[in-house]
Amino acid sequence: MNEDDISLRHLRVLTLLLEVGSVTRAAQILDTTQPTVSKILTKLRTHFGDPLLVRVGLSMHATPKAIELAQPLKELLTTSAAMRSTAASFDPDSSTREFSVIVTEVGMIQLVPPLISHLEREGRGLRLKAVPLDSRQMEVRLEAGEADLALGAFPGAAPNMRRQRLYADPYVSVVRKGHPRLGKLTQTASFLRERHIIVTTSNTGHAAHRLLDQMFNSRLEPNRVHVRVPSFVTSAFVASCTDAVGTLPAKLAENLAERLDLAVFPTPLPLPRIEICQFWHERVHQDQGHRWFRAAIYTLFRESKPKSGQRVRNHAG
Repeated sequence: MNEDDISLRHLRVLTLLLEVGSVTRAAQILDTTQPTVSKILTKLRTHFGDPLLVRVGLSMHATPKAIELAQPLKELLTTSAAMRSTAASFDPDSSTREFSVIVTEVGMIQLVPPLISHLEREGRGLRLKAVPLDSRQMEVRLEAGEADLALGAFPGAAPNMRRQRLYADPYVSVVRKGHPRLGKLTQTASFLRERHIIVTTSNTGHAAHRLLDQMFNSRLEPNRVHVRVPSFVTSAFVASCTDAVGTLPAKLAENLAERLDLAVFPTPLPLPRIEICQFWHERVHQDQGHRWFRAAIYTLFRESKPKSGQRVRNHAG
């Protein structure tokens, strides 16, 4: 093969570089090194006989040649994805397909186990890969094919992402069942006098979580913060062995209450509800296996069945 031969992988990297305008950012999204992306860019420049991207100030700008290539590249990659997609029919009983889902820490506990059980019932060869959130944008990871779906609350997701609402989850508070002031904790004043476990927000946290953090920071005296932890699961464990109060999504609290001997009660503060949806990229929308998987998730986790004849907004099909 010629030294300047390029593959679809190289073209996907070029498309990403044209989108983000940064070798460093592209390397982060692809979970690879900057020199690796730079080497691919050098190969692409040689192949097309053009710089493709040139540095202007702190960013890289596409050349006229690269701009001319952008649309044909997208069409080529879309066609390639369609050719690799599942055939017209999908039989879960005989399939050995692995479905991958981006989920939050809460989703790992709340959504993954019942989803695994469902796949086991539907087809012995079906497999699931749970992909944790990281600092990279969910939309870019779905577009790159790193996962089939994302499950969670992403209100800032790009409008071109396909999505379907599954359910809304309120926040509740938890303490150990032997808490000495358990009977008074639904009173706002008593609640605020307790020491609290605060879950710190991050770039991967959802909007409702950030509002929760802001609410507690504005209402609690600094000495009422017992500890700050990185996750809701950790918050529940700390609450189970101290007198501090944890506040977490209701479905997670219900899931952990019996195991950790926790008392669950309504949080006496006006807190937001978490809108849980499934998200996917247009390139897999018509894939029959993907359609089956989305329908399975909707059946498992939807909040309630629609009334007879009622259309479901943003339906996965």
